[in-house]
Amino acid sequence: MTITSRIALLPVAMAIIFFTVIAHAADRPNFLWLVSEDNGPHIGAYGDTFATTPNLDALAEKSVLYLNAWSTAPVCAPARSALITGMYPYSIGTHNMRSLVPIPESIKTYPEYLREAGYYCTNNAKEDYNFIKNGKMWSESSRKAHWKNRAEDQPFFAVFNYGVTHESQIRKKNATLVHESAEVPIPPFHPDTPEMRENWTQYYDRMQQMDTQVGGALRELEEAGLSEDTIVFYYGDHGAGMPRGKRSTYHSGLRVPLIIHIPDKWKKLAADDYEKNGSTSRLVGFVDYAPTVLSLAGIKPPAHMQGHAFMGEHEADSQEYMFGFRDRMDERYDMIRTVQNGRFQYIRNYMPHLPLGQHVEYMFKTPATRSWHARFKDEELESPQIEFWQPRPSEELYDLVLDPHTLNNLIGEFEHNDTEKLLRKKLDEHLLMVNDLGFLPEPEWQTARGNAAPHTFGTETLSSDLQAIKDMADKASEKNSVNVKYFNKSFKEDHPGVRYWAVTGVYALGKVGVNSATEGLRKLLTDPSPAVAIAAARALAHYGLDTDIDPALDVLFEYSNLERHGIYLSMHAVNGLDAARTRSPRINAFMEVAEVTHESVPRPLSNNIPSLKRHILNIPAW
Repeated sequence: MTITSRIALLPVAMAIIFFTVIAHAADRPNFLWLVSEDNGPHIGAYGDTFATTPNLDALAEKSVLYLNAWSTAPVCAPARSALITGMYPYSIGTHNMRSLVPIPESIKTYPEYLREAGYYCTNNAKEDYNFIKNGKMWSESSRKAHWKNRAEDQPFFAVFNYGVTHESQIRKKNATLVHESAEVPIPPFHPDTPEMRENWTQYYDRMQQMDTQVGGALRELEEAGLSEDTIVFYYGDHGAGMPRGKRSTYHSGLRVPLIIHIPDKWKKLAADDYEKNGSTSRLVGFVDYAPTVLSLAGIKPPAHMQGHAFMGEHEADSQEYMFGFRDRMDERYDMIRTVQNGRFQYIRNYMPHLPLGQHVEYMFKTPATRSWHARFKDEELESPQIEFWQPRPSEELYDLVLDPHTLNNLIGEFEHNDTEKLLRKKLDEHLLMVNDLGFLPEPEWQTARGNAAPHTFGTETLSSDLQAIKDMADKASEKNSVNVKYFNKSFKEDHPGVRYWAVTGVYALGKVGVNSATEGLRKLLTDPSPAVAIAAARALAHYGLDTDIDPALDVLFEYSNLERHGIYLSMHAVNGLDAARTRSPRINAFMEVAEVTHESVPRPLSNNIPSLKRHILNIPAW
């Protein structure tokens, strides 16, 4: 056979392969995923009597309700990276809100596997995955993407994303309210201010609008005669877009609604605990969704996925523990790791000297946030409303059944010692197993990885040093002055991650800690690791002697230069300047002309180029 004749036969061969795949995929279910933004389970089916959600309530009556579903991350981009990859964001470098990092080509996303199996995969329309795509993920991803556009008889996987409930939509000025503001339920951790009532009421109004949109999508499916062929997921992408909801690792930030409907035709794929108009307490996190949809489609989840399928041909055993986290939120750094077992939630605050309510510019656009903070400044708050604005304990433990608002910290109580130890141990084991990149300051691992993807750097380089770095981070988070001598000695350790956490440990102790380590901190101002130098400068500028302020500020001003040092070092330095702004007129003069919002950090554009719009945030003085 000639080369020309072989080429002529290629289209025929490709067509045979294509239609063979389609025929094989035809005996697989369709999938419809309905995703709402920034809302917890404030739905009638979950027992919220104030909510107006008739369509979701009706869906729940013929579906199963998941009572222990967590978003893994309490903010959208990291959470969505967990969804699409089936991996913990801190293992692949997508843990900081607003990032644009590469992932290894070996790590494919679930729509890629589904497309290979013959599915028509559409996303309408939000992506926001916090990483650079290696290739085409979706058959179509746009506001026009729809399962209707598939080939005849081709199975589909379709996502529709509803942004009407997003944080930005519940703070509209002069909004016409549908629900009664005087009757809106206010959680006990929020003060009862007019602004708080207004924003919570708008939230419930938007939930009602979202419910109507969900109803429209379900009717469209039914009218097309596809309801019996289609598995439906409805879920929220993280907690409510209110302060201490979104961006918080408490139940209010991580718990999401999850309703899954499996028609009788595909009942064989359901988990054993699936029961129409029923509920399950099975632990389900966002890392579990990707392997689950593959399992439901008859595809074995790949080994790199860290989640576990909770339905389908490749269903895994029920998991005993579920994990969550918080790292940089836009322009503000933090590090929290948490685990729960269905009854108790354990939280480790690695930067307990920082309040949960750091001034994130985007969060402060919400009037409820500003009114809450104003009450704090005016000393009008008591527990449990004041804690959001104060330094945190190193560890927290909550009974999610008796204390769903997570208000009563059980750490140190004798009767819960065994639970505390067990959950701490399980969390420690998990973080080491997945090579948690959060233990290195962001500028350090961004530089140290070179051209390697963060996940590759974590598994091939960081893993050998992670135990030592984590041990120092654990000590730093204790806020125990007994550790100061240990921190001083550790300033000379070889690994910059260890030195960074030693400095952080001193800084967390405040003036007493810094004054006990002044000589060592001065030497670290010229540390070869810029992240370590910035941390030392922040400590001296904030708590050091008067004679140390200017040398420390020189370091912070230098590294705040975006053009010379890039966004990650600049953000670290600017946070240091903000922490010390009451110490010197130089800082105030600098901050008054500063211009940065959460838009300053990398955001995915259509061409995947980071957008660096403005440089520093002009934060009102605390």
